[in-house]
Amino acid sequence: MFAIIGIVVVFGAIVGGYLMEHGKLLVLLQPAELLIIGGAGVGTLLIANPLHILKRIATGLPAILKDSKFNKAMYLDSLKMMFELFSRARRDGLVALEADTDDPTKSTVFSKYPAFLKAHHLLHFVCDTMRLVASNAVEAFELDQMVELDMDVHHHSATQPVMALSSMADSLPGLGIVAAVLGVVITMGALGGPPELIGHKVAAALVGTFLGILLCYGLVGPLAAKLAKAAEDEHAYLHVLRVAMATFIKGTAPIMAVEVARRAIPGHVRPTFQELEGYCRGKGEAEAAKAEAAA
Repeated sequence: MFAIIGIVVVFGAIVGGYLMEHGKLLVLLQPAELLIIGGAGVGTLLIANPLHILKRIATGLPAILKDSKFNKAMYLDSLKMMFELFSRARRDGLVALEADTDDPTKSTVFSKYPAFLKAHHLLHFVCDTMRLVASNAVEAFELDQMVELDMDVHHHSATQPVMALSSMADSLPGLGIVAAVLGVVITMGALGGPPELIGHKVAAALVGTFLGILLCYGLVGPLAAKLAKAAEDEHAYLHVLRVAMATFIKGTAPIMAVEVARRAIPGHVRPTFQELEGYCRGKGEAEAAKAEAAA
């Protein structure tokens, strides 16, 4: 939501200031310059990146125009889910987790959280880890290293679209100069004509430089920064899940394991101790409503 407001503010402030100085708005409407800069910018994106990164950009951009899904309500739901999973393991034994991790859609725990089931990477992250816990195949320290490696690989993959968009943003001012130079070439061919015609062509050439800089610093660059923050939010969320699982594996009680994980939550979305305990103990609906309203 704020991303859309920001885009409107950027372009509104520029156009508003231009009109305040009695500028003619139609002069800025240069489809040819926009085609040169925008088309060449997209071309550099296609040249520099393989298909899987382009797909991640296409799926990631619409999501960053919305508010982050990693809010207090999601953290409360996730920690309650982990508490129920740990409690089941304590009550029925670690072997009981195999049924939950092998088919999460039929799990008595995971089936309560449809939003988590739809987040396939998050689901696999928890299920793959808890499957190893249930099998007693590795020690706690080794398992924690495996989880850290999984997080590093995913984070690297999540930041590749950011680097791709940043490279495209860096190319836009240069492409604006290319469009301006082409406009000057066209202007040279019109020398000797009416002054109004030459002035119009010079203005069109300068608009090319203007558009390149505006798209770089006013649109594509900020979108890349927002995409980077979205990747950081997901990484922080995975870290919280990692802390919860690592703490439980060491023999900590379920409620204490999720409390340790709560302290790893970023401060602006961290629930209080009372909120988490009440939510895990069954006072979930009221706390979830408060968390959703606060988010």
